[in-house]
Amino acid sequence: PPAHSHSDWIGPPDKHSNLRPVIFYVPPEESALERRLREARQEAQASNQRFWARHNRAFRQEKEEFIYSRLKAKGLEMRDESGQKATLNAEEMADFYKDFLSKNFKKHLQYNRDWYKRNFRITFLMGQVALVRALRRLRWRKKNVEQ
Repeated sequence: PPAHSHSDWIGPPDKHSNLRPVIFYVPPEESALERRLREARQEAQASNQRFWARHNRAFRQEKEEFIYSRLKAKGLEMRDESGQKATLNAEEMADFYKDFLSKNFKKHLQYNRDWYKRNFRITFLMGQVALVRALRRLRWRKKNVEQ
């Protein structure tokens, strides 16, 4: 982002996680509380990035292995005569999706718990930052009215 920017910048989706990375704006006079909030948001983003990159990698690999094994069982190759990638029908793929979700249920459950904890912490910090900023504005206004 350019030096004069005063907001977060959001990039294109990551090719591994499909999440859009965020470059967080750091104000020149960032308070300790604001820094804690930004760092909590950065940590949440990094954690989400790691989880979804691993998850998507495993999904793609297991999907390819599933398709290969099913095609092999039918006596087919991964590519047909014209060079097109062979596919399975929706019902066959539904078996894979169901098995994959069942096998990864505990991972998703743990991810959701962690996600809620992180977001609760971020929301709490955001509330604190908003309160501090509001009080600061009220004090500034009161100070200017008295003068």
